[in-house]
Amino acid sequence: MISWSEAGQEHSAQWYGGGQGDGTAPPARVRVADDTLSADAAYRLACEGTALLWRGDFQNARQLLQALQRRADGRPRKAAGKAAKAGQADAAGAAPAAAPAAPAQAFHLQRQAQGQRARVLSMLLIELAGDYAIALRRAPDWRAACAEAWGPAPGQPQLVPLRQLLGVVGAHEWRKKGVPVPALGAGAQGRIHPHYGVFSPVRGEYVDLVAQAPLPAGCGLAFDVGTGTGVLAIVLARRGVARVLATDQNPRALACARDNLARQALAKRVELLQADLFPPGRAMLAVCNPPWLPARAVTALEHAVYDPDSAMLRGFLAGLAEHLAPGGEGWLILSDLAEHLGLRTREELLGWIAAAGLRVLARHDTRPRHARAHDAGDALHAARAAEVTSLWRLGAAGDAALAP
Repeated sequence: MISWSEAGQEHSAQWYGGGQGDGTAPPARVRVADDTLSADAAYRLACEGTALLWRGDFQNARQLLQALQRRADGRPRKAAGKAAKAGQADAAGAAPAAAPAAPAQAFHLQRQAQGQRARVLSMLLIELAGDYAIALRRAPDWRAACAEAWGPAPGQPQLVPLRQLLGVVGAHEWRKKGVPVPALGAGAQGRIHPHYGVFSPVRGEYVDLVAQAPLPAGCGLAFDVGTGTGVLAIVLARRGVARVLATDQNPRALACARDNLARQALAKRVELLQADLFPPGRAMLAVCNPPWLPARAVTALEHAVYDPDSAMLRGFLAGLAEHLAPGGEGWLILSDLAEHLGLRTREELLGWIAAAGLRVLARHDTRPRHARAHDAGDALHAARAAEVTSLWRLGAAGDAALAP
């Protein structure tokens, strides 16, 4: 619960999503604000840790959030400008400029900057009524989107960062429209519908790898470990695998996968299980697309990207051999971005593979197609430009059925 003073009275409300939001911490201080507050004053208060509970026109709140974003994004540009001037001064004979940050340091600095930006932008709050309605002038009706994200209306007021509320609405729209996945073809059958809090398969190159790699002979059963939206399980079923067991520990992901399987008319061929990693038994194929970067996740959605200490990656490798049938393969889909950032080495990865009693049968590589890979202004551009996404085909080291 969050408390604040307004018009001489004490008020309180629940923090958004009933604690089921994206992990943003509730603010310690709340101040009522309206259309008379300037963007500069709002930004100063937000940087100081004071949340602004909006009581003005709703569309003006959206404009204020955009103004806060411009101010937050302007600070890195100013810092970059100072660095460029320092380099020019160095060329003119002044004191030498600081050496460029190492890739790992640049990554951690970027993460810190992203976290600070998110904290500042999350200081603009909207109050939702007990049925998720917004009692502000020109406010839209987003009750359906909130119910999708957070479940049934709680029956009591909630305070929600406007930034997170817009994210909920965006997820609602993506869920309705779906995300095109070229490997699944055109039309409705070529779209995956991600739910709020479940990572969207916007990077289609890794799906292409699973759609194109040769299946093991006699592959009647496959495991999809960490299924998420269910996209890889759908690809395997569409390729002719008779039965797929798909696991995930996140109830949101399982609900999302169930929805997508129903849309694809594959619910009878793909079974969903809530599990940390593997389902029981052995299969001819086990597929896993773990989070690619060994770093701490801050929000719920980041758990699909960041894997502290490579725990899921190492867990999949450690348990793979005992879950493969004779002649079976494990497909590990992994980007080498962590290697280019200095967060993990290729030697470490190969060492984990060998220690798990596995051997590399083949590797299929592809280059990323997303825009950030070609954005020279990105702080991690050098690493992103060199990134390769691979499908590692792995087999048990002592499996005679895999002998060349």
